[in-house]
Amino acid sequence: MMAVSRSDLLAWLNELLQLNYTKIEQCGTGGAYCQILDSIYGDLPMARVKMNAKHEYEFVANFKVMQNVFKAKKIDKPIPIEKLVKCKMQDNLEFLQWMKRFWDSNYGGQGYDAVGRRRGAPAEPPATIAPLSTGARSASAALGVGRSGGKTPISGHRAGSTQPNEAMQALQTQLREMSTHMEGLEKERDFYFAKLRDIEILVQQQTETLESQGKEDDNLKEIQKILYSTEDGFEVPENAAVDEEETF
Repeated sequence: MMAVSRSDLLAWLNELLQLNYTKIEQCGTGGAYCQILDSIYGDLPMARVKMNAKHEYEFVANFKVMQNVFKAKKIDKPIPIEKLVKCKMQDNLEFLQWMKRFWDSNYGGQGYDAVGRRRGAPAEPPATIAPLSTGARSASAALGVGRSGGKTPISGHRAGSTQPNEAMQALQTQLREMSTHMEGLEKERDFYFAKLRDIEILVQQQTETLESQGKEDDNLKEIQKILYSTEDGFEVPENAAVDEEETF
């Protein structure tokens, strides 16, 4: 089957889902992929899908919802999450082309209220991955802190203004410390997430190899149990594909 062009894919996607995407890589947030599936089956838990996701961990959460649907509907297609969430054009082009072929083969022609299904949630075209501390950095820039050669902090000595200036300096110092601390936490989170993802892929590959040989490894199952266990309130239930009532 001939591959659909980027412009045709975007036109189809925007018409089907009532979106205004301008680039294929914007699909890397996962929201549009989820809603394409919802247009076919009508029972995807759209309340769990964040259409205006801005951070990679939110993209991953959307793809986890999609994985549950694939499992529930017995769709035999690997989802290369670690590639798609990087919002690269080629990876998302290939996957969106597959989604279009799947939609053509399975869509029943029924009407689909895309805006209603996402309950009017904002769905403006997403940008690429944004750092969590954007707000903190913006605030720092506005106050002229944390960057050499930036704006001069409003802290010059003037008669009768010692206390207000000291308070401003204290706030600026606190803001710098908070911004630095948050950036450190983000780096640490991303580091351990990448390690866990590598372990997950390795365990999954080994498990599939053993299953193809009619074998199994209890240790690998225990590792997977640890990887997929979560705190209460964070776990996506097994019946998520048909459960519309729960929200984030």
